[in-house]
Parts: sequence; C-alpha cells; structure tokens
Amino acid sequence: MNNVEKTYRIVEGEYFRDILDQPRALAATMEGVISPDALLPIVGQLKQGILKRVVLTGMGSSFHGLYPLYLFLSSRGCETLLVETSELVHYLPHLLNPSTLIIAVSQSGRSAEIVTLLEKNQGRARLIAVTNTAESPLGSGADVALLTNAGEEFSVSCKTYVTALMVISQIGALLGYADLGPIRSELAQATPAVAAYLKSWREHVLELAVCLENVQNLFLVGRGISLAAVGTGALTTKESVHFPAEGMGSAAFRHGPMEMVGGKTFVGVFAGVETTKGLNARLVEDILNRGGRAELIGPEARLESLRIPVAPESVIPILEILPAQMITLALAAQSGREAGRFSHASKVTTTE
Repeated sequence: MNNVEKTYRIVEGEYFRDILDQPRALAATMEGVISPDALLPIVGQLKQGILKRVVLTGMGSSFHGLYPLYLFLSSRGCETLLVETSELVHYLPHLLNPSTLIIAVSQSGRSAEIVTLLEKNQGRARLIAVTNTAESPLGSGADVALLTNAGEEFSVSCKTYVTALMVISQIGALLGYADLGPIRSELAQATPAVAAYLKSWREHVLELAVCLENVQNLFLVGRGISLAAVGTGALTTKESVHFPAEGMGSAAFRHGPMEMVGGKTFVGVFAGVETTKGLNARLVEDILNRGGRAELIGPEARLESLRIPVAPESVIPILEILPAQMITLALAAQSGREAGRFSHASKVTTTE
C-alpha cells in the first residue's frame, strides 16, 4: 500500500458496487432488443403530422439524460420540448393532447411527478416510457414501455442512468430514421469501453482524491450532448457525498461564475464533440491562467482518471458520466465515508 492509499480510505458500499456493475447492466440492455414494430405506428403519426410535437420529460438524472435526444430531434426539424415533469403537469398541462407525443423517463416508474402525469394525461397524449420497472405505473400506463433491464439499484442512479441513455439513443434512431441497425452497432461499443475504464477504478479514485484536495466548490461544465453528464454529474455528487456541486454550460460559466476561480474551486470541463471542443479546451486554459484549478474531461484529458475512450457520438454521454462517478468516490475517500448512502432522501421520491 503506497502513501496515497494510506491517506484516503475507499469504502466499497452498495453504490460503489452498482457503479462497477454498469458493464453487465449495459450488456443486459443490449440483449433486450427494442422491437421497431411497437414504435413504427408512432413514427408514422409523426411523419403524417398527426403528432405535431414531442415532449421529453423526467426528473433528476432522467431529465438530464434526455438532452442529447432533445438536440437530435430538434436538429431533425421536429418540434421538441424538454420539460421537467413537475413543470409539465402544473404549468404546461395544455400539452397533454392528441397532437403530443410524450417520452417519459423514470427508473422507478412511480415517482410522484410521474404518477401525477399519468393521472392528468389519461391517454390524451401518446406516451413512450423508458423505465427499469415493468410493473410500475409508468410501465403499465404507457402506450409503449421500453425497459432498461439494469437490475436492482441501491440508491444513486448510475447503472439505471447509463442504460436509459442506451434506450433513449435507440428511440432517437427510430423516430429520426426508423432504423435501429447503425445505432445498435455503435452502442455495442459501450459495454467494453465502460469495462475498460472501470478496470482501473482504484487508480482513478486515488488520483482524483489528490487532485480535489482542499476543493470547496465544484463545477462541471460542458456544451451540447455533454450537458447530460454535466447535470447528472453535479446532481450525483450532491446526493452521493453531500458535496455542493453545480452543473452548467461552459459558456454560462464565463457569465459570472468565472469570478469564483481560485484555489478552492475546481472546474471539470467536458471536452465533448468536435463542434465546440476547442472552446471547452480554451476555457480550461483561461481558468488556469487566472490561477484557478481546472481539468479537461475527455479522450485527451491530462489525468488518466478523466480520460475516456474514443467512441461514437451516441456512446459519449454514457462514457462521460464515468469520471463524474469517480469524483464522487474520490470525495468520499477523502473523508473515509461511504458514498451513496442516503441520510434524508429515498430511492424513489413519492412526495412532490
């Protein structure tokens, strides 16, 4: 045992085990083949204009994980809204009509907001569900229910999140192209890539524990599809280790939060896709030039713990959340606590 391992204590709890179980969960999701036949009638209604808009909805990580689909459908000319379920049911109920397709994501399928959505919709809008629980209200109340098959999860969403991303990508392919073949070939790369990264989990955690020493403020920032990992990573950090973290766009960070740059603030910048990779890299340089602490997260990251494998765009959101998960374990190791054991929250939020 080296000096770093003596300084930090990694508690291998249930959340930790769920993180390491992600390759198996992803493989199970790939084996649960989505049948295009179930979605083709809905695809037809979109093409015919019977369905005029798509509303993507969820809460927490389920909401953040829908952002890549929002960008994809919008880029294809489809009128697409991304709305938290709590806002949809109370402030935008007029969208629950026969011209709307709702894609709702919830790992439990029975959170308070999802139950309210089902009660208020009453079959008005067409509903596609992505859930880990077939027998849940969402699973049984949707027109089409697509299962992640992630298996039971202890607390913080990790394997249910990455498997939901895998299903969401396939929904996008069907709605955009009505063809699953190419996207499934890409997604097949996710399981071995995740397994390869997690193989060095201990080294990743210890490296990040050193990197984050004396940090009091944590920002995760990015652009485009990386906003899924940005939002989920910050949320996961808060709930798993009770550490304040904020996720936002890289451009938004320059509009105010840049004033927090200094020795106590760490900014993890997701490199993302080629379109804005240069802008994100420049943000890291600007923070360092101002005496701050920042690291790039992506295939070209300086730290091995923040370096993810090169992969197709559809797989990037799955890989990007992994360094954020390692950050939670590193912060827990600094204090010798168990990450992911709730003190106040519960696995399923049943009260609005």
